[in-house]
Amino acid sequence: MSERRVVYRTCHLCEATCGLELHLEDDDIALVRGDHDDVFSHGYLCPKGTAIRGLEADPDRIRVPQLRRGDNWFDVSWDDAFAEIDANLTRIIDAHGRDAVALYLGNPNAHNLAGLVYNRVLIQSLRSQNVYSASTVDQMPKQVSAGLMFGAALTIPVPDVDRTDYLLMLGANPFASNGSLMTAADIPGRLRALRERGGRLVVVDPRRTKTAEEASEHLFIRPGTDAHFLMGIVHTLFDDNLVRYGTVAEHLNGAEEVARVALDFAPEVVAPVCGIDALTIRRIANELVAAPTAAVYGRIGTCTHEFGTLASWLVDVINICTGNLDRAGGAMFTRPAVGGANTGGSGGRGRGVKFGRRTSRVRQAPEFYGELPVVCLAEEIETPGDGQVKALLTIAGNPAVSNPDAQRLDRALSTLDFMVSVDIYRNETTRHANVILPPERELARGHYDLALYSLAIRNVANYSPPVIDVGATERPEWQTLLRLSAIVAGQGAGADIDALDDVVVGGLVHKAVGRGGSNVEGRDAEDLLGTLATRRGPERVLDFMLRTGPYGDGFGADPDGLSLAKLEENPHGIDFGALQPRIPDALRTPSGAIELAPETVIADVERLRGAFATNGASPLRLVGRRDLRSNNSWMHNIDVLVKGKERCTVHVHPNDAARTGVVDGALTRVWSATGEVVLPAEVTDAVMPGVVSIPHGWGHDTPGTEMRVAAKHAGTNSNVLASTAVFDPLSGNAVLNGIPVEIAPAVR
Repeated sequence: MSERRVVYRTCHLCEATCGLELHLEDDDIALVRGDHDDVFSHGYLCPKGTAIRGLEADPDRIRVPQLRRGDNWFDVSWDDAFAEIDANLTRIIDAHGRDAVALYLGNPNAHNLAGLVYNRVLIQSLRSQNVYSASTVDQMPKQVSAGLMFGAALTIPVPDVDRTDYLLMLGANPFASNGSLMTAADIPGRLRALRERGGRLVVVDPRRTKTAEEASEHLFIRPGTDAHFLMGIVHTLFDDNLVRYGTVAEHLNGAEEVARVALDFAPEVVAPVCGIDALTIRRIANELVAAPTAAVYGRIGTCTHEFGTLASWLVDVINICTGNLDRAGGAMFTRPAVGGANTGGSGGRGRGVKFGRRTSRVRQAPEFYGELPVVCLAEEIETPGDGQVKALLTIAGNPAVSNPDAQRLDRALSTLDFMVSVDIYRNETTRHANVILPPERELARGHYDLALYSLAIRNVANYSPPVIDVGATERPEWQTLLRLSAIVAGQGAGADIDALDDVVVGGLVHKAVGRGGSNVEGRDAEDLLGTLATRRGPERVLDFMLRTGPYGDGFGADPDGLSLAKLEENPHGIDFGALQPRIPDALRTPSGAIELAPETVIADVERLRGAFATNGASPLRLVGRRDLRSNNSWMHNIDVLVKGKERCTVHVHPNDAARTGVVDGALTRVWSATGEVVLPAEVTDAVMPGVVSIPHGWGHDTPGTEMRVAAKHAGTNSNVLASTAVFDPLSGNAVLNGIPVEIAPAVR
């Protein structure tokens, strides 16, 4: 007889962190429902949540290590796989140095407890300057602007959606994405509630998205001109004497400098550039000030263009200048249960952030938060000389699809001497690997959203324990990451990873007991380590972080405080309440104040001013789009998420279709200075004239992959059209939106 049971788990397939109710038969998922008792999602569930069943059971999913010899793949033992890795990485490091080995971290690491804890160990053990991640094709501009203004990468204000009266949203489609850099379970319900209580939702986007359809007002904007539009609002706030700093007034530096650089960006000047008329820009500025509470929120559409950091900065400049930063209903800072750079020690003053401590070898692009821009990766592989990348480690990433000039990077990967991938699929990237190491099944690992709860619209915490055993042929991913760390550190494939794990935890504990203001300051480190000794791996680290976090029990100092054991007793999570004002406590800038006018940002305004002439009369511009059933490229092998109407199409406005001869439903050629694709057209007025849109993450027709469902719904890769030559200089972020393109009917 099979064993039937119900378990609860947080969905890891996007940033919403919704609660799942899983009905298991033995180790298999028989039914997926939303967890109505989850303190955050209250039963909400999107199609991705139900797809966890298909993801766990996918026959294409890699279950044991795979080794490639030529074009053939073989299942091998873990010992043989690590021996192969040790021999080759050691050979390359000895011959060419540590910079010859690069590391790429993909998007799913943000949803992975083991990765968030142990990838840092791998980076420190590797000691290569060639560290890359999906951050520089996504959110790096926001992290850079937040770091410069507030002192830390994740000190990012999030809109207090549940209490705001007015939300201005740019470049975001949370009805499809479920929110991003804004962790909010059931964001559709929360945005509808905003309108039902009499609030306004204004969406600024080149597309009439599902979010725009649900909004009070939608404004079309030309791609890549968000910073011009936002600067027009800032100009109006100062010019019309509308500036109100509110409770943060005494904690500001640089207001006069912001007013100075905004002088040249009157609404009448920026309107021809962004496509939004001057009266509307002035009205929006006045509405933000007049609303009882308001917040401005910008997401990936504001990050992935040439002025991504300026746009990200201006979002928070407006929140500050309208008196809406750090107050209920405005833009606020989360206080995460695990703590973070803005919760430990005494608040207000800190080291701040510093970039450009090293540069890439070929184009001397600066690093940001310890990583180089991913636009540099292909050239670092291709270009001979000292420090040329000869080997690559990828952890849950598919850069051959997700990065700009994807065909060039794909060719570069094929020239590597050696490549290792930690992944569940043989995809467009991992097909180039010599060894693929699979993680254990999702239900066999613990889950806690370390990163995402740092950006949540409520202070919540929820832990999902393993509910099945690790299989006989599986290895926990945290052990795999530590073994890779040992190999690149020169300790060999047979190193004692438990001892290495002890070093990791010991370092955290000793740092905490020596830090002023910690709830374990001055305690005996060995005593605390003894208390943690019943756990291993990421759970031990998580328990320590929770117990020393803002709600933690301090290892007995507060008997009612938080620990991992307490979360285990609350399978639906714990809600610590709505966000609360945190200035100046949340700041970690050297001055102890909010830096409203960071020097590098102000200097970049001149570049924005120079774009007046070029952006006003632009050719066709390409933008991406998101679908509720998709999250980048890693969920396209699940039938329930790709069946139905084809979604990888190019949206074209009727005026542009008539001008170019493009016909609805017909194959259409789209090309840029970098590459070209062919895909079906959808002629629709959901895009503004002069804009075409292709979804991100498709293009699964590459030989050598083993993703049969994805291959049947291959689509085409829009990143073939993006260039590595163009990027946001303040953050290194790739430009994936606003790309000049041309279209024409495809010739059969």
